[in-house]
Amino acid sequence: MVMQSSGQIKLSEIATEWGGSAPHTLSEYYGSDTVPASGEITMSDFYGTDSTTYTTATGGTITTSGDYKIHTFTSSGTFTVTSLGTDAVADILVAGGGGGRGYNTQTYYGGGGGAGGYRKKTGYTIAAQGYTITIGGGGATDTNGTTSSYDTSGTPLAGSGGGEGGSPNEDGGSGGSGGGAGGDDTSSVGGAGNAGGYSPVEGYAGGDAPGGSGNGAGGGGGAGGAGQDQQSSYNGGNGGAGIADTITGSSITRCAGGGGCLGYYGSTYGNAGTGWANTANRGHGGHYTTQTAGSSGVVIIKYQYQ
Repeated sequence: MVMQSSGQIKLSEIATEWGGSAPHTLSEYYGSDTVPASGEITMSDFYGTDSTTYTTATGGTITTSGDYKIHTFTSSGTFTVTSLGTDAVADILVAGGGGGRGYNTQTYYGGGGGAGGYRKKTGYTIAAQGYTITIGGGGATDTNGTTSSYDTSGTPLAGSGGGEGGSPNEDGGSGGSGGGAGGDDTSSVGGAGNAGGYSPVEGYAGGDAPGGSGNGAGGGGGAGGAGQDQQSSYNGGNGGAGIADTITGSSITRCAGGGGCLGYYGSTYGNAGTGWANTANRGHGGHYTTQTAGSSGVVIIKYQYQ
């Protein structure tokens, strides 16, 4: 603040320091509702200049929630930070593509597909640059899903594709979450989820199928829990639960495993895991009764914009 030698401050000097629009009045800069009619006014009574800046960026489908902007990618693209704010961090969620259910020409024995791997990081440091976003596709029947990732040029935050469900008498595939074991005669096991050195893990294992003529299949693993083993010998196991998250401003459960198929003598398909109904771009494993292929993945980025 520029001071007169006498200690007095001119209104023009206040305007030079804090800006404002002409014609200037003292109330423009005073911190309370009313400027006192008399008495001493100290510098602490005035509004300070807020030097906070906010991040701006482009890419994906953009929505807002409160003071935060959310970029949702359901197909591959680029997240471009055009201006970096004072608080140069973001929350990032990545879900891989879900695995497809186990193959069979009939309606029996196929294991549930494993959910795509789920990864989330808060307070992720960002820079004013472009970040490559890759969205993993869901696996077709008897096929693993593929990996989704944020920032492929640096150290990516990645969600592995879900494991395929086992075909009759075959083990489930490993992946972000493991596929369920195939049913029928031979004992088979669910695929492993990918710990990947992460905490928590990306996802959990698929359910087993202990074997026996006409037996059902195991459920696919989810990001929130393991797939269930075949039920009551002939019935399919339930898929593992997904994980609920509020990064978009509302609670959505993603990355659930698909239910296993029933056996020849069974009457019940396994239920898909909790949250599996959010089928669009959520990394869920394939499930015979409504969706044999896995869902594609998603990348979501959230940062403060005001």
